[in-house]
Amino acid sequence: MTTHTSPATEAHSGSFSTLALAPEMLSNLEQLGLARMTAIQEASLPLSLAGKDVMAQASTGSGKTVAFAVPLVNRLQAQSTHVQALVLCPTRELADQVAQEIRKVARARPNTKVVTLCGGVALRGQIQSLQHGADVVVGTPGRVGDHLERGTLELRGVKTVVLDEADRMLDMGFFDDIAGVVRRCPDDRQTLLFSATYPDGIDKLAAQFMRDPQTVKVESQHTAKKIRQWMIQVGESQRLDAVVQLLAHYQPSSALAFCNTKQQCRDLLAVLQSHGVSALALFGELEQRERDQVLIQFANRSCAVLVATDVAARGLDVDDIAAVINVDVTPDPEVHVHRVGRTGRADADGLALTLVSMDEMGWVGKIEQMQGRESEWQELSSLSAKAGGIPQPPMVTLQLAAGRKEKIRPGDVMGALGAEAGLTRDEVGKISVNDFSTYVAVKREVAHKALKALNQGRIKGKSIKARFLSDER
Repeated sequence: MTTHTSPATEAHSGSFSTLALAPEMLSNLEQLGLARMTAIQEASLPLSLAGKDVMAQASTGSGKTVAFAVPLVNRLQAQSTHVQALVLCPTRELADQVAQEIRKVARARPNTKVVTLCGGVALRGQIQSLQHGADVVVGTPGRVGDHLERGTLELRGVKTVVLDEADRMLDMGFFDDIAGVVRRCPDDRQTLLFSATYPDGIDKLAAQFMRDPQTVKVESQHTAKKIRQWMIQVGESQRLDAVVQLLAHYQPSSALAFCNTKQQCRDLLAVLQSHGVSALALFGELEQRERDQVLIQFANRSCAVLVATDVAARGLDVDDIAAVINVDVTPDPEVHVHRVGRTGRADADGLALTLVSMDEMGWVGKIEQMQGRESEWQELSSLSAKAGGIPQPPMVTLQLAAGRKEKIRPGDVMGALGAEAGLTRDEVGKISVNDFSTYVAVKREVAHKALKALNQGRIKGKSIKARFLSDER
C-alpha cells in the first residue's frame, strides 16, 4: 500500500487542465467554477484517473465529492444499459448532496441518469426510476441492499464503487450491509474510499474489497491567521452557561456547537433556548423529516446555533459557519481538527472556541501535539456581553405543503413571492424542494408579508398552504 501525503495549507492548488480529461469535461468544470483543484483533488485524481483503487482521508468541505465524481463520470460508457457506478453514503441528506454534485459534473456527458436510493422514501418511485435505467446509483447501504434482495437493482455492470464517509458508515454499524452490497459488484471494478478519520474497521474494509489501494492523506493545517483558536477553562457546572457567555461576547452570525453525547446536546439546547437563542439540535434519535428540517434551517441562516454530536454533524456541508464551539473536548485529536475545520472555509476567517475542564487537560495535550503548537487560552471572566446581545438569525423559513411530487420548482416559489408579495431576489434566500414539502428562507423583516402572500396567492394555479417552520411571532 502506497501512501501519498499532501499539505492543505492553501485552498486551491493545481489546475484541472493538467489532468488527462476530455475538453468538454474541462470546460464543464470551469463553468462550475472548478478551474483549480483543492488539495485532496490534486492528490487523488491522478491516481483514480489511472484506474487505481484509492483510500483518501478527507473531510466534508474539502472537495472530496468532485474528487470521486470526476473519475466516476470519466469511466461511464455511453453504450451501456447497466448501472455503471455505485456510491454508498451514510445518510440520505449526504446521498442527495452527492447525487446533485455528480449530476453537475456529468453535464459534460449528455443523458447521464443518476438515481438516489435511500430509506425514508417510498420504494415504488425508486423501483420505477430503476426500471427506466440508471448510469449511477447513490444510496445508503441498507436501502441499496433492500433493492438487491428484491431483484430491483442489478450491479453486474458496475465499474466504480465509492464508499463515502466510510468511517461514519462503520460508526453506524453498516459494515455487513456494505459487504453484502460490494460483493454483488464485479471483481475488476475500481473502488474509491473516502473517510475523515481512519478507525480500525477501515483497514478491514480495505483489505476485503480493495486491490493494492493507494492511500492519500491530506494534512489539515488550520493556521492561526485563518482560524483563531481559543481554549477556555471552565468548571463542569459552568460549561453550558459558558456557551451563552461566548455567544454574547463574540456574537457570531452562525455557530456549530459540538457535544460528546446526545444528552449534553439536549441539555445545551434547553439552556440556549431559555436565553432566547435561536438554536436547534442534531443527534441520532431524530426522524429523517426532523433532521432534514434542522439542516435546512441552519444552512439557510434561519437558525443561529446548531448543537450536534460528531456523528450527527457528518454530512453537514455549510460553508459560512462563523464559529465552532467545542462544548466538550473530544478525546480524539483528529476529530478536534475536523471540528475546527468547519469554520474558516472559502478563505473566510474562522473562530474555534473550546471549553476545557481540569479532567480534559490531557486531551488538550494530545491536540497540541497533533497541531504542533501550544494552545492559546482565555479567561472566561474576561468575556463580557457586547451591545445588542446574541444576534437573531437574519432569515426565517417558510414551509409549503407541496414539493417535487406536485412539480414545484424553486423558480415557481420565487415567482409567487415576487408577484404576490413584491419581494426582490435579495429578500429571498435558499429554496429547498423535497418530495412533499418546499422550504424557502426569507428575510426576517418581510417574513409575515411573505407568509400572507403565499397563503392568499397561487403557485402553478393552485392554492398551497404555507406556515412558519419554527415559532415566529
